[in-house]
Amino acid sequence: MRDALGEMQSVLVLGGTSDIALATVRRIVARRGARVVLAARKPEACEAAEAELRAAGASEVHSVAFDATDFASHEGFVRATFDRCGDFDLVLVAFGVLGDQDRAERDPAAALEIVQTNFTGTVSVTVPVVTRLRAQGHGALVLLSSVAGERVRRSNFVYGSSKAGIDGYYQGLAASLASSGVHVMIVRPGFVHTKMTDGLKAAPLSVTPDEVADAVVRGLALGRGIVWVPPAMRYVMAVLRHLPVAVFRRLPIS
Repeated sequence: MRDALGEMQSVLVLGGTSDIALATVRRIVARRGARVVLAARKPEACEAAEAELRAAGASEVHSVAFDATDFASHEGFVRATFDRCGDFDLVLVAFGVLGDQDRAERDPAAALEIVQTNFTGTVSVTVPVVTRLRAQGHGALVLLSSVAGERVRRSNFVYGSSKAGIDGYYQGLAASLASSGVHVMIVRPGFVHTKMTDGLKAAPLSVTPDEVADAVVRGLALGRGIVWVPPAMRYVMAVLRHLPVAVFRRLPIS
């Protein structure tokens, strides 16, 4: 449970190697020496992040194994993690894959990898996480979504559709949890300079993981339901969302 000053004391990161998630947690532990659990498919890949977070002020940092597409393991993983570590003030859902659009259009396995990781895997682990958050009666659940799901583009429609699906799921989840004491926040960044986008041409209004992290921490403090990064993306997408299909398809971004 948060301390007397309202600072978070415990954080679970699903996607423990995420650049955005780690930037966010660094800010949290700098404010209060929180306990952090990093969940990743290869926990050993989190060793550098563990050391960095301890240096930043974390009281404890642990890495645990978590596979987004091993759906059968999710309920047991959540049960074991909460039983061992106790309540969490924040669960940050930060895993995902961009994939290769050209390959995904031809190869069913490639398309399924994107959809099963970004949508099915997220739903699968979210259900038992929410059960535990409901039981504890407090906490925040944050999804790193994307503006790619706001209006799916031809250039990355497999990734975009997976993000559209999980964004919609979390909107409904937020309504379901409105009176539970659990706060749901959806974060919709545009292009972010991370490992996942390395080598890609940056889009307009691109941001860094640190900028997204600042927005996440600010959004949590203000109790926001949806956070756009940068804020101007809210207005850009409001326009794009309502363009006629014939016009939208002629845009260079599509």
